[in-house]
Amino acid sequence: MKRIITEPMLEKYKEYLKEEEKSRATISKYIRDIKKLLDYAGGREITKRLVLDYKEDLRINKKYKLSSINSFLIAVNRFLEYMGWYGMRVKTYNIQREVFAPAGRDLSMQEYRKLVYAAKYKGKKRLAMVIQTICSTGIRISELSNVTVDSVKQGIVDIYCKRKQRKVLLPKKLKNMLVKYIKENNINDGIVFCTSSGKALDRSNLWREMKALGSEANVVNEKVFPHNLRHLFAKTFYKIDKDIAKLADLLGHSSIETTRGYIMTTYEEHQKQLDNMKLV
Repeated sequence: MKRIITEPMLEKYKEYLKEEEKSRATISKYIRDIKKLLDYAGGREITKRLVLDYKEDLRINKKYKLSSINSFLIAVNRFLEYMGWYGMRVKTYNIQREVFAPAGRDLSMQEYRKLVYAAKYKGKKRLAMVIQTICSTGIRISELSNVTVDSVKQGIVDIYCKRKQRKVLLPKKLKNMLVKYIKENNINDGIVFCTSSGKALDRSNLWREMKALGSEANVVNEKVFPHNLRHLFAKTFYKIDKDIAKLADLLGHSSIETTRGYIMTTYEEHQKQLDNMKLV
């Protein structure tokens, strides 16, 4: 029997992932990553050689970062395990953890404030509130739906994500701002941030609005994306508290190693530290 990946197989796998209680975002990513292999195969049988060639194609021809390639391969390997095609799995690349963040990646406090100001100036009150809510609490975009009228009144947001539950405190100033926003927009109950149809804001909605805002705020496009707000929260909190375990809990991370990636010093900060050592 030839090992050919078909759309019905992917549909069954999607149902399996749902039963495994994977989040919608995770399921969407896995399917998207498997389809990359499907496109590369072009109807050919899935063999170990083909998957190895695919791995090299991602690195040499597509020029993806090794971390991105590993992410694609993990999704593929898990699908191959589901299918029972264990011999087709390939190893991921070994990557030494970086000690500083690439230059120009992180959003600065000044740039964050410029985004908020630009949103208010353009009359985009909801966008301004969403940006401030994510950045001052560190929650994920997918967790915004947990910010309800009741949770704002209590000042505590209960979040259940990735089979973990945590409580997120709202800073007093943010709580007061949200109470005012709710009153001004006649939101009586339910989700605070939603579309005109009543659905919770999703990643694509917010991504598109923020990208459009970036040019208005004169902030480099590569820095303007929702997850960077979460990174700014992490770095700001860590500078004050220096407790990485507590920060991991606040962010909802299972591993401190994940949290380390959020608080890496920038290239400029690392350069300054090396220069201050004065060993040459």
